[in-house]
Amino acid sequence: MPFLPFYIPRHKQLKIVIVGGGYAGVAALVTLLRHMPEARITIVDPKLHHLKITHLHETFRYPLEDFLISFSALENRFGCRHVCGKLILDEYILQQWQNDRFLAVDNEILEFDYLLIASGAPVARMAKSDNIFDLHDLMTTPGSSLLNGRFNATDESERTISVIGGGATGIQFLFEIAHFLRRGKIECKLRLIHGEDRVLTQFPADFSIYTQTRMADLDIDFYPGTRYCGQQTDEILLAESETGRQFNLPSTVSFLFVGKKPETLFDANAFGQVMVERRPLQNIFTAGDCSIYNAAGSNTMTAQSAVRKGMLAARNILRHSGALKLLEPYFHRDLGYVVSLGPTDAVGWLALEGNVVGGLPALVIKELVEAQYDLLLTGIDTYLV
Repeated sequence: MPFLPFYIPRHKQLKIVIVGGGYAGVAALVTLLRHMPEARITIVDPKLHHLKITHLHETFRYPLEDFLISFSALENRFGCRHVCGKLILDEYILQQWQNDRFLAVDNEILEFDYLLIASGAPVARMAKSDNIFDLHDLMTTPGSSLLNGRFNATDESERTISVIGGGATGIQFLFEIAHFLRRGKIECKLRLIHGEDRVLTQFPADFSIYTQTRMADLDIDFYPGTRYCGQQTDEILLAESETGRQFNLPSTVSFLFVGKKPETLFDANAFGQVMVERRPLQNIFTAGDCSIYNAAGSNTMTAQSAVRKGMLAARNILRHSGALKLLEPYFHRDLGYVVSLGPTDAVGWLALEGNVVGGLPALVIKELVEAQYDLLLTGIDTYLV
């Protein structure tokens, strides 16, 4: 059994329920079973698959199935159990579960020694017409199929695609669409609509400079300081951020990326235990995008932070169940971040935010990070504690 510092086991078979089968939930599952192979773990998730959502932009190149792992496959691989269901979560309900040590899902009672809330943060949604797509659409249909379906119903001379949102998600989709059009020799105008003066404003300015230069190389129109107001048939309604002046542009298809909108954020102490009325719920932990840790570590809504929080919460569940109850605080800082700019390019930072790299070095970092998570899904943990 791998060594876990400050963990002296008192149990061989804890009952653990993980609510949410995303990055944090899967990372916790693998970590728990690595140190306690006989643990009885149940994952509660309304979907049938674990989705590697950070790869969705690649569905303009690859089948969506390449980024889906069925929970039944994870059940067979790790000996866990998946219950398909959605839970309503709030502090009152968590207090009740702490007292009862069980929860109900679709009339089934799930008893637990420990509960991990890793339900994530849903993608924000806006009212939209049939020719507007968002991440929810891309979770069920490959991007290439969505575009081809719309193109088949329109005249070739009128094709225009608008991407709304110049954050990391919008930029990654923008470049994949540009390369999809080039590979297919499809005549189509492509534009980016963004409310800020530059793209990728959450990163150093060098990110924006590199990315906007590549956009110009690909003849992508850029409308900075412009807000999306709606879509009417084959026109998109926009407004200038400073003046409020509204105007229309032709848009055959629009992709809307407005970020994540957490329904409920759970405060946690430095060890990942949920805090209610300034007191920790001893047997209920949280991780991932639905959690805010009161600690020095990163609370960014990224897969990297989700994985690290999931691992830490799992280790602390085991420590709390042991003889010492000496828990580990959350100190993880993001080690880097890479934004894909299509199949052959990327921009990112490594170790320090000011250390910006582009092109091949950024692509290598991206491939290494993705390979590390793929290994975790097979049960091999290569992450440093």
